Amino acid sequence: MASVPSTPAALSAADLPVSLPDIEAAAARLAGAIVRTPTLHSQTLSAMTGAEVWLKFENLQFTAAYKERGALNTLLQMDEAARQKGVIAASAGNHAQGLAYHGNRLGIPVTIVMPRPTPTVKVTQTEGHGAQVILEGETFDAAYAHARRLEAERGLTFVHPFDHPHIIAGQGTVALELLADAPEIDTLVIPIGGGGLFSGMGTAARGIRPDIELVGVQAELYPSMYALTKGLDLACAGDTLAEGIAVKQPGLLTRQFVQALADDILLVSERDLERAVSLLLQIEKTVVEGAGAAGLAALLAHPGRFAGRRVGVVLCGGNIDTRLLANVLLRDLARSGRLARLRVRLQDRPGALFNVARIFHDQQVNIIEVYHQRVFTTLPAKGLITDIECETRDRAHLDRLMTALRADGYEASLVELA
Repeated sequence: MASVPSTPAALSAADLPVSLPDIEAAAARLAGAIVRTPTLHSQTLSAMTGAEVWLKFENLQFTAAYKERGALNTLLQMDEAARQKGVIAASAGNHAQGLAYHGNRLGIPVTIVMPRPTPTVKVTQTEGHGAQVILEGETFDAAYAHARRLEAERGLTFVHPFDHPHIIAGQGTVALELLADAPEIDTLVIPIGGGGLFSGMGTAARGIRPDIELVGVQAELYPSMYALTKGLDLACAGDTLAEGIAVKQPGLLTRQFVQALADDILLVSERDLERAVSLLLQIEKTVVEGAGAAGLAALLAHPGRFAGRRVGVVLCGGNIDTRLLANVLLRDLARSGRLARLRVRLQDRPGALFNVARIFHDQQVNIIEVYHQRVFTTLPAKGLITDIECETRDRAHLDRLMTALRADGYEASLVELA
């Protein structure tokens, strides 16, 4: 089990080291250098969740994530000597790309330390923005430690992904835009990993609307900030779709913001995250990563919590591997009944498969793949198991197919997803 991190004495919102004027100053610095992403009301998601839902499309930033804001706000406040020496960070994700892109644009050398197992696509994307990438260690902690050593050896400026006032102020500009575009919002649902986005957005939102409700969201597999605020001892481990918020230890600074500002922190399952990613692509025609879908996942998982509320949801990133996205979409089709695998027991004789296929034809179900199994089965030697992958219109259509198969005397069952 993960130990509960020690926490400094809680601060009131007034005592926090970042204020609304700091975030407004950051917005002035960033103007024209980042995308002012749109905020749009979603009629369909509102009808589905029972809340009025506004989406903030931070996945439309140039590097497809909000992380550019904090990175650029930090770079712009460095003195000339520090700029000449350059900056360093430990990151295998959106922070690396945001820092690399804006560092290259400003002529500031950027070094990024990544763990050796980092996917090649993330390495090449970061190098493509002009950064030097160093692969060190098997874990993020090892990469982080190496980056701090290089910081001292080379006289570089370390840019933390979330635990610094300049980063927090930059991320807070998301809320300034969101509330300017949709002032009727009364609740913000914000993903939490290290806590930088929540800290900045929460500070800005409370400065503008003291009565606004602030709800954080974490993946069930990485409930680090949730455990901290609840005084619990919870494990943080596993392969989550929301790797962008898979942080084992909250920031020492950001935890104080969260404790001072958060009305609630909710946990979402992997299934909720998958469904949210799929719905955003199907309904809003926008690609988000798992962390970017966490806000919508919370609305889907806890509908009673938000019923009747006017909710702002941040789609904080869109960097998802295409193969992983394909898997998520296919799994969602399977769970909704539009894609199915049926296991049918047949006799091993001519015409057996034809007769089954006739039922699929009669029910207007499209067969995609057929798999025969004669050897690895407990059936008699003259029996076989056939798995048939097929497409149906919806769950009711699939149920009609199953009824027709059983009415014709076939032993059929669904191969279900977890």
